[in-house]
Amino acid sequence: MAEERKPELRIVGGHPVLDLVNTVTPRRPGGREHLTSPTALLAWSRRVGLVGAGEARAVGAAWRARPGSAGQALHAALDVRESVYEVLAARLLDATPAPGAEPPALAGARDGRRGHTSSLRSSAADRAGPGARPAAALEHLALRWAAATARSTLVAAADRPAEVVVGTDLAFAVPDRLAFAAVELLRAVDPAHVKQCPAGEGGCGWLFLDQSRNGSRRWCAMADCGAQAKARKLTARRRAARASTVEA
Repeated sequence: MAEERKPELRIVGGHPVLDLVNTVTPRRPGGREHLTSPTALLAWSRRVGLVGAGEARAVGAAWRARPGSAGQALHAALDVRESVYEVLAARLLDATPAPGAEPPALAGARDGRRGHTSSLRSSAADRAGPGARPAAALEHLALRWAAATARSTLVAAADRPAEVVVGTDLAFAVPDRLAFAAVELLRAVDPAHVKQCPAGEGGCGWLFLDQSRNGSRRWCAMADCGAQAKARKLTARRRAARASTVEA
């Protein structure tokens, strides 16, 4: 019997790093981890355009030539993912939490990565309180970015501006490019344009760039979470209508 093919992970974030954040679904405690292996990471990287087909083959060859490098690359990519999520989750909070209370979004970031990235954060950040977590996440990301910079090179040509080439060390090309893209996202994108699919209304909690004309996008995708939420509301209204008819 042929193995049942699992549906591909949706790409709806509007930015590769947001799609990286969305590789846990739903984006809350107990969510399913999609990047469960270096192979899954490499396949996802091809889908979002981080590497081309030829590069993906070269990355795979580099992993095979250097034992342990595939696991290190996966670990680094997940570290970038959780660092970005903690920073953005803090930005998305509507109000300052009470002293000693951890924001739910940050709790979800921590719990959602258990089993794959539990060693990525020091316990000192947890003890320092919620205000320290985004700062610690930025520090983690800065370290990943610095390591990626050390493995990059500057190329100049006579007919065009100099270019930073990221990913010259093929074994770490994927996490290095993710680190660079993550820094660019946090540096250049207006935080007001980053939104979260409303988990409290039945959404998945994924992050996305709202590039709509009037900034009114609410769902990761209207055809998925939005349509499901509408269907649930319609079902609830019909049940309420039937109940009122019976009572009458």
